[in-house]
Amino acid sequence: MNTRIGYAAGAFDLFHIGHLNLLAQARQRCDYLIAGVVSDELLRATKGRAPVVPLAERLEIVRNIRYVDEAVAEVHPSRLDTWRDNHFDIFFKGDDWRGTEKGISLEQQLSSVGVEVVYFPYTMHTSSTVLRRALGLILESEQGSSAAHFA
Repeated sequence: MNTRIGYAAGAFDLFHIGHLNLLAQARQRCDYLIAGVVSDELLRATKGRAPVVPLAERLEIVRNIRYVDEAVAEVHPSRLDTWRDNHFDIFFKGDDWRGTEKGISLEQQLSSVGVEVVYFPYTMHTSSTVLRRALGLILESEQGSSAAHFA
């Protein structure tokens, strides 16, 4: 029997239930799960912003999730380069990519090396973007009240 290796990529910044759901569902579909934690540099290049939690800490958090067999830094913008480093059979992604230009391109690239792309439902009520906005509002509020205190 062949071991089916899965790969779930993500920033895993401000780790939340959506991240946990992705990893839990991915682990159910493979024998060995690698979590690719996107590097700080790659996040800056692709998202235009740095993560809140640095890579070393995000790797440590993800490495200690029971569903994850191995956590690696994802440093390549190309999923094919990532595949060359990790040789996975299944790539897991949130279904917000399904049917999009990026998702279709991902499927075509990975199918060329025999990798199946499996989508899981995106957790709509919790996201790092929403958490980042909420933190920003809290920080703005605290800075405003501090400024008022000293005025």
